[in-house]
Amino acid sequence: MIKGLAITPPILGRISIGRMVEKNGKRLPEKDDQFTITSQVQTKDGWVNHPLDEELRKQSTNGKIRSIPVRMLFNDPDLNLRAEYSMFDRQNGRPLCVGNGETCRRSTENGIETLPCPSPDHCPLAKGGLCKPYGRLNVKIGDDDELGTFIFRTTGFNSIRSLAARLSYYQAVSGNLLSCLSLQLRIRGKSTTQSHRSAIYYVDLTVREGVTLEQTIIDARITDDHRKQSGYDQDALDQAGRVGFGNAEFEFSEDEIPDVLEEFYSTEENRDTQTIQNNTARTPITSEKSSLKQKLDQKSLSLPNYAA
Repeated sequence: MIKGLAITPPILGRISIGRMVEKNGKRLPEKDDQFTITSQVQTKDGWVNHPLDEELRKQSTNGKIRSIPVRMLFNDPDLNLRAEYSMFDRQNGRPLCVGNGETCRRSTENGIETLPCPSPDHCPLAKGGLCKPYGRLNVKIGDDDELGTFIFRTTGFNSIRSLAARLSYYQAVSGNLLSCLSLQLRIRGKSTTQSHRSAIYYVDLTVREGVTLEQTIIDARITDDHRKQSGYDQDALDQAGRVGFGNAEFEFSEDEIPDVLEEFYSTEENRDTQTIQNNTARTPITSEKSSLKQKLDQKSLSLPNYAA
């Protein structure tokens, strides 16, 4: 295995809750109250929608995708959702510092160093909103590719917090059968004082419509038994995922650079720099970019993110 290269789950497409629009010659995020599922193919007009996008729209009552049936690839919540404080170089889109509030991996003159991470509120390097929570969620949609995933990327604190909590809870109540649960991503709306009572949208994870959690767990046990009888080794898959993510200091690919620069640093937020979004996800994200205390919360109003 090539060292220094993060081995991430195969990506079939991306999930976003917004889009990029051009205004006065600048690309800016535009929020939305529905999901869009795209392929990894991009034209001058933007990302090409995945066939699943049309399929799910036909199944909805109003043509809007408000929920997506998904399964997780791994039993370990932290392998499905990787969420950290991240700071990127505004010129080339490469990661400069990634931390969890306790320790961080930072690119310095001496190479990659492990240093204390005081969180963006108290880090001198993070002044001006340069460091934000950044989450990558991989999910499976459909049964065509058992190991292929779609990625949802977000800098929205509401989405990250909700997804992290749900994944942890579902793993616990199912007895570590997270990968066998039939779940769905769904969009939720909320308004806050800081959003001036206007709606913001974020992504949540629930059991599927019309099915109880108890029944979902019963079905997961049946799925788990079937997998074991067929020789499917989930524990080995989780371990392979762990090794792959740990094969590099940062989860990063060259393909992400233009998108990271579009999504992470918006034109309006930094007129002297570039804007950011992402590759397999130009995951336009709305919302309240709350911080763990106040800064990210205050910042959220000035940052044009789509998923809160």
